[in-house]
Amino acid sequence: MAQTDRLTLDVIVDDPAWKTMGAALEVAVRRVVEAGLDGAGMADPVELCVLLTGDARQQALNTEHRGKDEPTNVLSFPQHEKAPPDAPRHLGDISIAYGVVAAEAERDAKDLTDHTTHLALHGLFHLLGYDHEDAAAAIEMEALEVAALARLGIADPYQVTHNSTGGSCAAC
Repeated sequence: MAQTDRLTLDVIVDDPAWKTMGAALEVAVRRVVEAGLDGAGMADPVELCVLLTGDARQQALNTEHRGKDEPTNVLSFPQHEKAPPDAPRHLGDISIAYGVVAAEAERDAKDLTDHTTHLALHGLFHLLGYDHEDAAAAIEMEALEVAALARLGIADPYQVTHNSTGGSCAAC
């Protein structure tokens, strides 16, 4: 678990395929979460967990929570309970599946770390209450994502495969 004054981030790697990417992936996820919080204007202390898992566990989560019996790239589980006074707000949890994400990155000729980082950011914005249920909401959410990624030197992930009614979130 890594912690700063504003962010407590727990990255859990439970699929060995993610370990091939090394510790740099955790650093990239932390940086993108910080950039996303900045972009959303979040100054209060928050905490969240990112689970880097495999397709089988992601499929089980997707089946259990969404009734869809298939693996998906990213799932977000917002926390709806209020934090105790003087405690960081727990935003919720994000789960990302290695096999799905690696296949998407290869298919779209994207860097795997950049794609994973984008999906962590996408999940964060869902935890913050953003969605892409309609075109206006999608444009707002994607603009926040693109701006946060640009601050980190990551190219616009929607530039090549832009879909403003669904974005990168196969789970949505």
